[in-house]
Amino acid sequence: MRILFLGDIVGRTGREAVIEVVPNLRRDLRLDLVVVNGENASHGFGLSLAIARDLFAAGVDVVTLGNHAWDRKDLVGQIDAEPRIIRPANYPPGTPGQGSVVVELVDGRKALVINVMGRQFMEALDDPFRAVIDIMARHRLGVTVHAVVVDIHAEASSEKWAMGHVLDGRASLVVGTHTHTPTADHRILPAGTAYQTDAGMCGDYDSVIGMGKDAAIARFLRRMPGERLQPAEGVATVAGMMVETDDATGLARRMAPLRIGGLLAPTMPDF
Repeated sequence: MRILFLGDIVGRTGREAVIEVVPNLRRDLRLDLVVVNGENASHGFGLSLAIARDLFAAGVDVVTLGNHAWDRKDLVGQIDAEPRIIRPANYPPGTPGQGSVVVELVDGRKALVINVMGRQFMEALDDPFRAVIDIMARHRLGVTVHAVVVDIHAEASSEKWAMGHVLDGRASLVVGTHTHTPTADHRILPAGTAYQTDAGMCGDYDSVIGMGKDAAIARFLRRMPGERLQPAEGVATVAGMMVETDDATGLARRMAPLRIGGLLAPTMPDF
C-alpha cells in the first residue's frame, strides 16, 4: 500500500495548495491512501465540514484533527455524519465523533487510521497510549487490516518518540503533528514501523508556525495579548511523507519525505 500523509493544513493558502497537488500526487505516485491533518484548515483554527468535503473531493481519504478540533462549533453537531473526519481518540467518552476509521480501498484492502493527542504541555485528556492500544486490539495488522496509520498530535517530541517505539511492529506509520515544523528523523524503526516526529505543515513558512509574523512576534516581545492571530497568506509549502508497506505484514518497506512549493527545499519520493 502506498500512503501519503500530509501535516497540519494552515489557513486558505495551505488548503488551496493541498487541493491543487493531491490529485496529481495520487496519479503520479500511485497512491492508495491519503491522510491529512486538517485541524487548522479553517482560518487557522478548526475545520469546517465544507472544507473537509473540498479535501475529500480532491482525493483525500481521511482528515485528522487535534487540539483545535472544536474551534468551529458547527463541526460538533456535524462530525458524526462524516466518519472520514476523526478527532483524537483519547477525548473522554461521549465526545462527538470517533478517534479512528477503517477505510476500504477500491481494491478491497483496508487501512485503519487512528488519531490521538499527547498530554505533555497539552490538554489533560485520557491516556493516548491506552487509547491506541485499545483500538488496535480490535484489529490485526496484515490480517484484518493491511495498514495502520497513527497521527499523534502532540507538543513533546519525547511523547511522540515513545509512541513510535510502543507501536513499532504493530503500525505501518506513526507520525507526529502539531508543531508545524518538519523533522529530519524520518526512518523505519527496528520492527518495521515508519516514524517521523513531525510531518510539518501545509502553509506559508514565512510566518510563525503558519501565522502572520508581526502579531505573533508582538506577543513574545510584549507578553501581552494583541491582535488575533491570522494565517500567513504567502505561497504555501505542502509538507508530509510517503510510505510504502508490505501487504503481507502491513509494515513499512520504504518511506521518504515530501515537500512541494513555497520556501522549503523541495523533495519528492523516488519510489
